[in-house]
Amino acid sequence: MESGFFVVVIGAVVAGFVQGLSGFAFGLVAMSFWVWVLDPRLAATLVVFGSLVGQILAAVTVRRGFDLTRLWPFVLGGLVGIPLGVALLPRLDVLWFKVALGALLVTWSPAMLVIGRLPGISVGGRLADGVVGLAGGILGGLGGLSGTLPTLWCTLRGYEKDVQRSIIQNFNLSVLLVTMGTYLATGVVTPSMVPLFAVVAAVVLVPTLLGARLYAGISEALFRRIVLGLLALSGVVLLASSLPQLMQRG
Repeated sequence: MESGFFVVVIGAVVAGFVQGLSGFAFGLVAMSFWVWVLDPRLAATLVVFGSLVGQILAAVTVRRGFDLTRLWPFVLGGLVGIPLGVALLPRLDVLWFKVALGALLVTWSPAMLVIGRLPGISVGGRLADGVVGLAGGILGGLGGLSGTLPTLWCTLRGYEKDVQRSIIQNFNLSVLLVTMGTYLATGVVTPSMVPLFAVVAAVVLVPTLLGARLYAGISEALFRRIVLGLLALSGVVLLASSLPQLMQRG
């Protein structure tokens, strides 16, 4: 039990720092630690809670680049997508879905790193942003992956780092608030989870603020490499967690 508690703390510290630096990826980092010591349902709920705490801290600390006209299509689409994702969950083969998304991320993200900065995509306007937000909301309802596609899309748009971070940060914050509210309303959160919630809330504070402070000093190019690297890592984690289970089916 003590070793499990230590793993929870370390996972929250590392994930908080990464989220403070990049504006996303708390769940990716935390689950790489917690999946080994926590029940999957508890781990997933703790990820949503820790991500929400970290996003609130990061949003208060880093407020540059906020642009409501760019943000609202993502948020509106995301809020519509959450219940669609929840409804699709029992009808979709989640393992094959994770493999497809993981394969996309591990091929596209490194390719963008190698190629360098491409001309920003300008087609589609707010409608395209809303569709991407919708897809992000569906992914959030399916398994807490709400920020993956919007982050990739903002990179393809060629937004400067403050604008991109602001969109993803506030998009994720909106989706996480709705998700946590749903968990509370439907009884997913139980009294036995509260002590770990308190631990995570306490230990993410300093790492998140440190990550946000470091973010202020990094260049546009370095931020882009960090984001693409985290997206590629997301793909690796998705493939590593789903491919073995698919092989067992065969």
